[in-house]
Amino acid sequence: MELTELIRILPRDLDGAILTSPANRQYFTGFASDAGVLIITRNGSVFLTDSRYIEAAQASVDCCDVVLLTDEKQQTAQYLRRFNCSNVAVEADYFTVSKLRDYGKMFKAEGFQPVFDGRLDKCMRYLRSVKAFHEVRSIKAAQRVAEQAYRHAVKFIKPGLTEKEVALALDFYMLRHGADAVSFETIVVSGVNSSKPHGVPTNKKIRFGEFVTMDFGAVVNGYHSDMTRTVAVGEVTDAMAEVYSVVLEAQEAAIRAVRPGVPCAAVDQAARSVIERAGYGENFGHSTGHGVGLEIHESPTVSAKNTAALRAGNVITAEPGIYLPRQFGIRIEDMLLVTEDGCENLTNVEKELTVLNN
Repeated sequence: MELTELIRILPRDLDGAILTSPANRQYFTGFASDAGVLIITRNGSVFLTDSRYIEAAQASVDCCDVVLLTDEKQQTAQYLRRFNCSNVAVEADYFTVSKLRDYGKMFKAEGFQPVFDGRLDKCMRYLRSVKAFHEVRSIKAAQRVAEQAYRHAVKFIKPGLTEKEVALALDFYMLRHGADAVSFETIVVSGVNSSKPHGVPTNKKIRFGEFVTMDFGAVVNGYHSDMTRTVAVGEVTDAMAEVYSVVLEAQEAAIRAVRPGVPCAAVDQAARSVIERAGYGENFGHSTGHGVGLEIHESPTVSAKNTAALRAGNVITAEPGIYLPRQFGIRIEDMLLVTEDGCENLTNVEKELTVLNN
């Protein structure tokens, strides 16, 4: 049980933890809500949530008691006293300055010592980065929805459509075919706009001979998917085809490098070295990938700075790209599940250069 595991790996000088972020609350309780406080201690745990969720939470949460939330700080203090807590960790990655200030008054009045040095966050990142079977199942389901949306989109993308129209079509299709939400604001950029890695869809019309990059995903049971495909409309120049082949080679090199024990930085370097050898090193500015789960970006980060080793159960992206300002950009992204002896590609969509002639 995840809640028990957190207590097991929590540093011994910490009596417990207060979790208020939606993703961490859902991870440990299995219940999604916009509001609530999860108190996890060595002597007991409780989930406080308001009247909007209390009935559903009491029916589904079985890892701890579920209590109606009426006064957050007063009830938090009550349960910390009941569980005989002194040093209490809070989420350094999520606690805002104002929330910490409000809680600080309560901590001071009650004699509790708040700890926000990041050790709690490190423990939670460690647990959440390795996906259980039910988490992988939900991620796969989300990815299947996104793939269906992609196959739908490539049937109608043509000159004259705007980037916004394609983005809206992707979103609508995912929401209509099983997604609880979209993973993030869908990116659809074309032509010169595609050189912006996280460009925003505009009213620019797609033109014959341009690349269209689509970066999007679906959410199922709270779990995200993430994929990117770049397609050409009508035709491609030799230069466009050459750059596309470099990006595809780089992505495949990264995928081949993925297995337990390999440093994340080595996976990043596998992709980056291909792009650098081709002379486009300065045109690949972001990391090669990131973890995906209850949040669209989570541990581990597949970057040159992260020397931590991959572990079986990690779900990461491989998404190198080349971006030529005022010309075009290309990114190809798959999601990978790290297995005991390598990885499983969770993205079942062709990625060879696709030229649309709709």
